[in-house]
Amino acid sequence: MAFITENIGIILAMMGTGVFAGILAGLLGVGGGIVIVPILFFLFQALGISANTAMVVATATSLATIVPTSVSSIMAHNKKGNVDFALLKFWAPFILLGVLLGSFLVTQVEGKWLTLLFGIIATLSACNMLVSKKPAIASTLPSKPGQGVMATCIGFFSSMVGIGGGTLTVPTLTFCNYPAHRAVGTAAAVGLIISLPAALTMLILGQRPVDAPYATFGLVNMLGFVCIVPLTVIFAPIGASIANRLNAAMLKKVFAVVLIITGLRMLAQSII
Repeated sequence: MAFITENIGIILAMMGTGVFAGILAGLLGVGGGIVIVPILFFLFQALGISANTAMVVATATSLATIVPTSVSSIMAHNKKGNVDFALLKFWAPFILLGVLLGSFLVTQVEGKWLTLLFGIIATLSACNMLVSKKPAIASTLPSKPGQGVMATCIGFFSSMVGIGGGTLTVPTLTFCNYPAHRAVGTAAAVGLIISLPAALTMLILGQRPVDAPYATFGLVNMLGFVCIVPLTVIFAPIGASIANRLNAAMLKKVFAVVLIITGLRMLAQSII
């Protein structure tokens, strides 16, 4: 009881992160990582933690939270037949290679480089959200060597910035004239292939920073994991229900603008 009283502020903040991430995931169809990472990054700094530590712990904790939420998402999409297991079977080894390289690199580099990379990916992702009609760049997916490069890059960059499969997988597939609903469902499975090995690598190989927040093991903050995951799962269906009553397309554009501002702020902090 004393622990809760002493840490009530951070516990409530973590729970609020879970509620916010869950509602946005259901409301706008955005992955939790693109929301959780920046919130934790700025939250940890507000608690007096250095920017470098804040970023690596936010990245690892975000990946850990994606593991259980991606499982429920896969089950939901699979019921609708929207998970391309044939594509996943070929992509999985390449994604895993990228994940292992990226997550190991996270345990070795300074947080400012991860902040810079997240800022770039978040800004580009937000710009993609603002474009309503996105013409396909190619008429079909590239050859198998080309797909191998694509899958490796998705695993590498996603694990380095703490995001699941959706942020990079969905636009990559749809740019290749892949059906949008199948892209979203398949991306959910990609999220599990990314998050599970990445979170384990950062948990086992990551060295706990000296100024890491309480209950951080390796680079994963277990307090954040315990507070965020249940509320994300509970509030995602609520977000989906709200989406049916509101103009989700307009809300997505508002979120994209906020994400651009967040991404640019993180870019500025990593450079200055």
